[in-house]
Amino acid sequence: MLAPTIYLLSFRDASICAFFGSLIGAAGVSYIATFGPISGNRTLIFARYTFGWYPSKLIVILNLIVLLGYSMIDLVIAGQILSAVSSNGSMSIVVGIIVVAIIGWLITTFGISVFHTYQRYACIPQLIAYSVLYGVSSHNYDLASPSQGDSRTVIGNRISFLSLTLAAAITYGGAAADFFVYYPPSTVPVALFSISLVSLLCSFTFTYCIGIGLASGIASVPTYNIAYETSQGALIVAGFTDATSPRAFNTGFGKFLAVVVALGLVANLTPPTYSSGIDFQVLGKNFQKIPRVIWNTVGVVIYTVCALAGRGHLAETFTNFLALMGYWVIIWMGITLEEQFFFRSRFGFRVGIGNKEGRRGWGQSYDWALWDQPEKLPHGIASLIAFLVGWAGAILCMAQKWYIGPIALLVGEYGADVSFVALYFQIFIVVYLMTYHATLKD
Repeated sequence: MLAPTIYLLSFRDASICAFFGSLIGAAGVSYIATFGPISGNRTLIFARYTFGWYPSKLIVILNLIVLLGYSMIDLVIAGQILSAVSSNGSMSIVVGIIVVAIIGWLITTFGISVFHTYQRYACIPQLIAYSVLYGVSSHNYDLASPSQGDSRTVIGNRISFLSLTLAAAITYGGAAADFFVYYPPSTVPVALFSISLVSLLCSFTFTYCIGIGLASGIASVPTYNIAYETSQGALIVAGFTDATSPRAFNTGFGKFLAVVVALGLVANLTPPTYSSGIDFQVLGKNFQKIPRVIWNTVGVVIYTVCALAGRGHLAETFTNFLALMGYWVIIWMGITLEEQFFFRSRFGFRVGIGNKEGRRGWGQSYDWALWDQPEKLPHGIASLIAFLVGWAGAILCMAQKWYIGPIALLVGEYGADVSFVALYFQIFIVVYLMTYHATLKD
């Protein structure tokens, strides 16, 4: 919904940016997912093989912020929808947030088998509801209005929105392997990558286009405008029930489908909630002594309190939070890619040292049994330096409401968030290669 309202983009421009942003982000997530079956380790256990025992804790903390932050956003949207469908708003957003938080907590409490079963079937009513939403609301989509601003400003807004959609997708990478650790090691990496990529790309693009379409109608459809002034969740309800649309449901059935969408956000809520419990344990051996269920409960309490406190500032939270969290994920993925393809793999360059036996297959150059032995893991100095330099590059290139970097400021009136472009990607690639070899000599 942010493309037409914040970035002033046309439906066509926003949809194209959303597709390519989702494609790049989903590709990164799918790559990380392939290490689940082959390693049997959680995602951020895998981070120890590049960042070492102590620097990897920084990655874990950042990922916890991502997981709990996403959960907070899902809770707020679900609460808004439930409040909008209630009679005259009799259910407050606060109550809606608490109801959905409890459901998400219950599903994640009973472990990954219940989680997988829920995820397998929860998508069916969601697909039906969103398909109906598209069918009944597409009549009101504004497909004709162009993007607003001069040519440089439009280009900057396109880049910024593409970066935002990329960030929304790629931040799932911090938990991608968690859900495949119980798959057999014989799972074909290419097959897992392909299935994950297609699934993520379709789901992201479909929902993005619906959100963009609904927001594009705000200026021309009075009921959409009124609903959006209430909340983003109310706009979704208006898409089902707007009386001016010849295909919309002006009955209880439309509100029922809106409730299905709201409860379906539990499907988005459960992966980060489940993974947050794992990530708390990854922080150290003392944290492992506390059961995952307790950590899941702590996570639910944290993001529920944050959702209650920030429920009136969703758009600002979404734009600022997502982009910032996406920066560290892409740096971590870039370092992981380098580690595998430059130093550990039979593919690409072989400029480092490695285990020749390990070069024979995907992920086989890692000794996965060393995950809890700090003295046998890399010290992570090269990765940490490259990570920090990458962040410095991101600061130069970011375009946020509260700060625009000097490089981002070169494009258009509002700047362009070019932090995901090869500029700072190349910075930390060079730094990592240099520091990697420097630390090998020590």
